[in-house]
Amino acid sequence: MMDLLCRRLGVDEGVSRAAKRALERSRDVTYQAQRENRWRMVHAFMEEGITENDLAGSVGYGYDDAARDHYEALLAKIFGAEASLARLSLVSGTHAIVAAVRALVSPGKKLLAITGAPYDTLRNAILHAPHSLLAGGIEYAQVNLTNRAFDVEAIDRELKDGEIAAVFVQRSRGYAPRPSLGISTCAPVFEHIHAVRPDVVILVDNCYGELVETQEPTHVGADVALGSLIKNLGGGLAPGGAYAIGRAELIEKIAAHHYSPGLRSALGPTLGAARALLQGLFIAPMIVEQTMRGLDFAAALFAELGYRVDPQCGEARTDTVLAIELGSAQRVLSFAQGLQRAMPVNARFRPEPGPVPGYPEPVIMSSGAFVSGATLELSCDGPLREPFEVYLQGGLMAEHTIAGSLLAAQALGDA
Repeated sequence: MMDLLCRRLGVDEGVSRAAKRALERSRDVTYQAQRENRWRMVHAFMEEGITENDLAGSVGYGYDDAARDHYEALLAKIFGAEASLARLSLVSGTHAIVAAVRALVSPGKKLLAITGAPYDTLRNAILHAPHSLLAGGIEYAQVNLTNRAFDVEAIDRELKDGEIAAVFVQRSRGYAPRPSLGISTCAPVFEHIHAVRPDVVILVDNCYGELVETQEPTHVGADVALGSLIKNLGGGLAPGGAYAIGRAELIEKIAAHHYSPGLRSALGPTLGAARALLQGLFIAPMIVEQTMRGLDFAAALFAELGYRVDPQCGEARTDTVLAIELGSAQRVLSFAQGLQRAMPVNARFRPEPGPVPGYPEPVIMSSGAFVSGATLELSCDGPLREPFEVYLQGGLMAEHTIAGSLLAAQALGDA
């Protein structure tokens, strides 16, 4: 089958040989966490008791939207949390994070990021953009990771500042050359922070990490987990939205700031998307497994071709992103342009680098998603800066990621 696929795609003999070795390396990787998550999801839906009438959702104000209530109850159950706010009016993970910080960190109080600088768009929203959080009176401090781990001593020094109201943790790497953070890495640090400063709220950017492990940040002490509904939890079907999941009083406070004091989470229509949101969530563990299978093949392929990849094929994964260090801006361009040829939408487009709000360097992106911005669908992006890494994300079918990886590899050879 690999020989046939390579011939159909016009892949040369060198890439074809590497692909066959990569397939051998990746085919025996097991995905036990995803099997457990599938059963957890089935059980959660069985317990929730959704009826066909509930799928109608609502328009207008969205009062008494049964589909929304079921959906948010399911998310809270899956995350081991008290409550969730999952709304189409939260349009991205960044939007959800900023909404949470505005709600939970008062002007004059401080947000402490303990995983280094947040990803570019969020850093811009906090520090530099017009109407940034900093301009609104929220203060900011930062502790960098040390040797790819939390710097607990530095965190303790910062926590002596009584103005700190919230600690922010970014699990995924963003565009930083460091690994994503697993639940087992976060758990002892969350416990330590709560012991030292029980008044401080722990906020976790959970984007790309959902359903990759058997636990979520809220299982191990995070007060609120935040992310996008068109990444892992969307199952390739959710048309938009983002979430905040965690302690009930904090979720209601976020809702009050997002909507209106007094209204809180009582409104928010699903606007015809209820069926897609619920079905997408139901199949999400299966789709996440497909994503991981495709990324493991890609990791093996590009390692065979001599590139540094993180994580390696078969290595424990904590998110749905693969970093590939290509070493030059031209290779990043070639990779993205090769991957674009595999897209189900816009395959004939040629990606070119350009300005993106929040990013100081030009960024190149390859995508052809059915839902714009849905990085659970196959995509890649990367800023044109050292060390010239490209970030391969998603893939609803492992076969799609395999095909895209072969075309990207061939484009690198042709460059």
